Amino acid sequence: MTKKRVCEESDMGQNEILALFHKELRQEAEIPGYTKVETPHTVRHVSKFGEKGFVSASNLNKENARKIINEEIDYFAKHNQDFEFKVYSYDRPDNLKDILVQEGFTIDDPEALMVMEIDERHPLIRTDRHPLLKEITDEQGIQDIIQLEDTVWNVLHAELGERLWRDKQDHPDDLFLYGIYDDELLVSGAWMYVEMNSSFCSLWGGSTLADHRKKGYYTALLAERAKKAFQIGHPYLTVDASPMSKPILEKSGFQCLAYSYGCQSPPIKK
Repeated sequence: MTKKRVCEESDMGQNEILALFHKELRQEAEIPGYTKVETPHTVRHVSKFGEKGFVSASNLNKENARKIINEEIDYFAKHNQDFEFKVYSYDRPDNLKDILVQEGFTIDDPEALMVMEIDERHPLIRTDRHPLLKEITDEQGIQDIIQLEDTVWNVLHAELGERLWRDKQDHPDDLFLYGIYDDELLVSGAWMYVEMNSSFCSLWGGSTLADHRKKGYYTALLAERAKKAFQIGHPYLTVDASPMSKPILEKSGFQCLAYSYGCQSPPIKK
């Protein structure tokens, strides 16, 4: 059995926020571009565009976990989609990730589930906008973000670019993208989704070219998104943070509530 990772502190306030996160963003989430399918044991999201699907929430135990996992594999195989089974450190059974590995899944590196409540007193809300920061609204700007992500992570993100542009066209008020430019070069970029019918906005990206780090760009992009979320009336920000981002987010007031693991399904046989 693997040792369960938890965050260092926990109190009733954090537990209440975690319960709200689980309800609104795992059980009840409606994702643009996906069809939601609820079963007695899982919440599935099937892509309408042939992209990877995912399981956002599960309610399993030691007796039924393996059976339900294989049902999910069969279901997505019939839809010809690979998928991600999202696991959080508070999910049951405790050895859920071990069972997924035994069934052929690969486990991504853990990310910290960070959440912060924002109001008019928060320092990020009072931060002046960085002079080099711009809002990105067109396809070229999104391509700049994808080129940045490709460079920073040395992985191609073409599918992400297609999804961001599609979502920006179809749901312009639910996706906000920002970048910091040095002359014409995008050196740091990030985006934010306004989660439908919820109290949350989710933060994504936050990548910066190596030669332009330690200049406050990550915090500037964070502040801009916090101000937008506050402006449109969403009191909670959430992000799955890498070890590099976690300390910066903590300094800004984020709390670590759990750890998340992307568990990637075995490839669908085509």
